[in-house]
Parts: sequence; structure tokens; C-alpha cells
Amino acid sequence: MRQRLQVANRPAEDSRMGAETFETFYEAERDGLFGALVLITGNRNEAEEIAQDAFLALWERWERVAGLENPSGYLYRTAMNGFRRRRRRAALAVRKAFHLAPTEDLFAQADARQVVAQALAGVSRRQRAALVLTELLGFTSEEAAQALGIRPVTVRVLASQGRAAMKRSMERSDE
Repeated sequence: MRQRLQVANRPAEDSRMGAETFETFYEAERDGLFGALVLITGNRNEAEEIAQDAFLALWERWERVAGLENPSGYLYRTAMNGFRRRRRRAALAVRKAFHLAPTEDLFAQADARQVVAQALAGVSRRQRAALVLTELLGFTSEEAAQALGIRPVTVRVLASQGRAAMKRSMERSDE
């Protein structure tokens, strides 16, 4: 990060004053940005690359950026966007390289669905509807009542009866 950006390659229409202004900005901000990025990335080399990319992006747009109310904020936002972009690319590369499988246990999910389906088979249709709406889909008793065309208290009673019947059914299957 100790390297200084070369301003000699700036477009010809930039005045020498504009180049000095960017250079002054660079000198004032480089250590702070680098330090922040080292803390964020945990890697000095990565922090240096991100900081250089961010300064380069600002240098390319310096005429607009210099007129901003907070060029330092724009610099840090540019650096953080670069950091996030790198992380997304790295994660994607790892997933592609290792063809990572989902972390869920698909067999356990299938077993759980089968147990729930068997338990629900032992209750009445009205109880099943109340249980599915309130327990599995997260409806309130009022929402479930509206969907079923019954009163909320009836939904609560049906769900309670259904849970009790499922519990008895599951206890019998465990024996």
C-alpha cells in the first residue's frame, strides 16, 4: 500500500491542480482505509488490493468524486463494495469447485414428513385442516377460521383435539 498511484497517466484534459488534489486526498486517506480493510479482511494483501482498486475507481472518476460532499465516504463505500464482490466470487468458486451439497439432511426431512403424514392420517379432516393451517402454515386462529368458514374458537378446539389425537397415535407407534 506504500506505493503511490501514478497520476502521470491521467487524461490530458485534467489540470495539474486536479491531479494534486487527488494525490492529496490519496495521501490523507490511504492509511486509514488500509487499516480498516486489514481489520475487515484479516489479510494485509487482500486489504491492499481492495484499497488499490477503490482508489483506482475514484481516480478514474475524480472530477465527479471531488465535487461530492463526502469523497471519503464514497471511497469507503467503493472499497466495501469491492470486498463484498470478492467474497461473493470466492464463495461461488468454492461451491463450483467442490459441488457442495445442501447442508440439510434430506433423509431426516423425508422421515419427518412421513411421521407427520402418518400422524395427520389419524385425525379427522377438520382437525387436520386446523392443524395444518395453524401449526404448519403459521396462521392465527382468526385467519384459519376465515379460511375454513368457522369461528376462531372452533379452530382452537379442533387443533387442540388434533394434537391430542396425534400424540396418542405417535405414542402407540413408539410402543
